[in-house]
Amino acid sequence: MQKTTATTISEYNKLQTKSVKDTCSFLHLTIDKQLDKSESKIWHGSPVWFIDDNPIVAYSVRKDGRVSVMFFSGQSFDEKDLMSEGKFKAAEILYADIKEIKITHLKRWLKKAKEIQWDYKNIVKRKGVLKKLIINKK
Repeated sequence: MQKTTATTISEYNKLQTKSVKDTCSFLHLTIDKQLDKSESKIWHGSPVWFIDDNPIVAYSVRKDGRVSVMFFSGQSFDEKDLMSEGKFKAAEILYADIKEIKITHLKRWLKKAKEIQWDYKNIVKRKGVLKKLIINKK
């Protein structure tokens, strides 16, 4: 569990218990590699990756020690392993151990995260209304 506030993703990971730290470090490396044109930072206390200032994916450690990986547009991915989260389009998966991560699934979801996006960047300006973005697949 997080013991204090981190200012970088590496600091966030270092603050975790050993088993959680391994999961977080693996997710950090994998997400960085798959979303190589994204920006990442600690946002609202958790590691978050952005494309053009739009949040795409985040992970956070829950009080019960599980790691949540949340895809901001994940409800649009049509993936049975992702559970709806919140009142917008986010979906998540929870991991109790690094061994539970299926890398082929994670990579597929990260690819979809680049291609399927809802405009969270402008949600306040649109008074809580989300609009689907048209993404150029390169």
